[in-house]
Amino acid sequence: MDSRTYNPRTVEEVFRDFKGRRAALIKALTTDVEDFYNQCDPEKENLCLYGFPSEQWEVNLPAEEVPPELPEPVLGINFARDGMQEKDWLSLVAVHSDAWLLAIAFYFGARFGFDKADRKRLFNMINELPTIFEVVTGAAKKQVKEKSSVSNHSGSKSKSSSKAQRAPESQSRQSKPSQPKEEDEELEEQDDDEHGETLCGACGEHYGTDEFWICCDICEKWFHGKCVKITPARAEHIKQYKCPSCSNKRARP
Repeated sequence: MDSRTYNPRTVEEVFRDFKGRRAALIKALTTDVEDFYNQCDPEKENLCLYGFPSEQWEVNLPAEEVPPELPEPVLGINFARDGMQEKDWLSLVAVHSDAWLLAIAFYFGARFGFDKADRKRLFNMINELPTIFEVVTGAAKKQVKEKSSVSNHSGSKSKSSSKAQRAPESQSRQSKPSQPKEEDEELEEQDDDEHGETLCGACGEHYGTDEFWICCDICEKWFHGKCVKITPARAEHIKQYKCPSCSNKRARP
């Protein structure tokens, strides 16, 4: 079967196609990077980096047919090669490769009539994988470390154990130094009830017991960590957290 004309028709098939192409592009930009670099000669015409479901990659001219059978990768990657540092050039190619992979996946989804639920499931499956950019720049490794840190915290998400996980009400922050054990447990239960009714200041969704939240010290609104790109590990080092909205406001005299 020609990997270029293969048309996956189910969510699982499209995801398999995505993974094969992704693996090929990562190979070109990492393990085969020297060969890839040499093939991207700036003296040649517009070149593209293709990844196929068979996990093979190819540097070639764009498809001649207009419009093409599938979405095409970005043109002219070879022209920028010598005008910037190699790592920056590879990062640029990686970003465009990520965009191309998503374009192909959602092209198949549209062509074969994926409904809202199918599209969401496909994106969620894709989103579980690091992007090519994250792999090429090393950001994926950092995320793995952060995830392990999050999993270590997930078993003990007491609201009093972390500044980022305090109860929304200011009164709960000013608890007495020493309280009987029963009172502590009572406050813990009340805290969970209050949190259950709290809405994220970014997405408007409710609090979930298995989700990491952080409170803005200025407006005292609560946010999902993922919505404001704060992890538990990062929160440990934040003395005073300002949400994006408060950060953008001018400081009062």
